Amino acid sequence: MSDRQDIPDETHSGAATHTAQAAQAAQAAQAAQAPHATRPAPPISTLLDAAAGAALPVLRGVRDDQLGWPTPCAEYDVRALLNHLFQVVVAFRSLAAKKDVDFSRTPDRLGEYGAQWPDRFADASARLVEAWAVPGAEDGLTGGMQLPARTVGAMALLDLTVHAWDVARATGRPYTPAAGCVAELRALVAQMAPTARKMNVFAEPAPVPPGASDLEVLLAETGRDPHWTAG
Repeated sequence: MSDRQDIPDETHSGAATHTAQAAQAAQAAQAAQAPHATRPAPPISTLLDAAAGAALPVLRGVRDDQLGWPTPCAEYDVRALLNHLFQVVVAFRSLAAKKDVDFSRTPDRLGEYGAQWPDRFADASARLVEAWAVPGAEDGLTGGMQLPARTVGAMALLDLTVHAWDVARATGRPYTPAAGCVAELRALVAQMAPTARKMNVFAEPAPVPPGASDLEVLLAETGRDPHWTAG
């Protein structure tokens, strides 16, 4: 399967194109959403805080000798995936403030921070949560594609949740997604998936057996094999 299904993908030379494609897919999803909701959705900041809390133990458990290991995202090894996550938590903080973001390059944060990278990631993710908790952060439009701000925040939530699983699978660590995040993301992915697949943001859905967990279904909808192993 194709594994370039990050929302957005900032690591590769075609990053700007894939970011725009992901944004268009999210825009289509927003337009397709039903006008009524059965219950108020939790704030994106609350979900991001929970997702970061679930991801950090996985990230802190990564050993130096595992940084070159493959991940479920075929074009990322563990190091590249962690640098991508750094880019997400930093860039989407700016998007919460309705500022422009340059997705054309992904800095090597692990190289810059050395052994302190897990603490620096924890700090960056806390600042991401704070940015989306500012009154008005979810209102209006943001980003180069001028998408609804909440949709943009949910894109960050998708990366933080799904890539935490990617790192966990790559390094053999347990991972349990934060309560409430998977339900929010399944709704987002279900709406945007048809457009995202046409744009090669998502691969075709992977098969899942009956009785699969909500997380496994979410992963399959993004084109991942929920039972991926490095071997």
